[in-house]
This record gives sequence, C-alpha cells and structure tokens, in this order.
Amino acid sequence: MRATVARIWHGRTTVENADAYQAIAEGEVFPAILEREIAGLVGAYLMRSNVVENGEVEFTTIIWFESLDNVKDFMGEDYRQAHVPESARAVLKHFDSEAEHLHILNRFP
Repeated sequence: MRATVARIWHGRTTVENADAYQAIAEGEVFPAILEREIAGLVGAYLMRSNVVENGEVEFTTIIWFESLDNVKDFMGEDYRQAHVPESARAVLKHFDSEAEHLHILNRFP
C-alpha cells in the first residue's frame, strides 16, 4: 500500500485537558477508526506540540490514505468534515471544523 493523500487536522485544548484529550484519541478515537478496516487506510499519526501558547496545547493528526475515494469511504461525500467524537469535543477548546487533504507528490528517501 502506498499513501497518496494525507488528511490533516488540528485541535487545541487547555494544558489541564491535554493528557485527557491524548488518552481519548489513543484509547477511543483511533482504535474506533482502525476497527472499521477502511479500505485504503494506510496509517495514522497523532502529534502533540511541546509549545504552550496562551495556555493551550495543539494536537495534529495525519491519516494516510491510498486515494481520495478511500477518504470518502471513511467520511462520506462530505469528506472535508472533521471527525471529532463527542468525548473529544468535551475536552477540546477549539478545533478545525474541516480537515485538509493534501496529495503526496513525492517521498524522500
């Protein structure tokens, strides 16, 4: 499998809720996505910034897909819509309402 699309999303939470969001993402959100066995889903990353700005911690997710059609299999025709379950919304201060989708041009090395 080779990824051609990166689905990128950002969310911010308070310093106090950062560990809680990370636990929800790692223990609930990503396992639920992977359990769906979505065709063309190559992998996913959860990233957490070490920088605190205005009392907030930023999280970024990148989910790799083989094609935009696979993203649509994940999210439906309104594939740009963010996937943020209620448990995650409860601890996030604010987040992107839509995910960005970038086509991978090349990989080095």
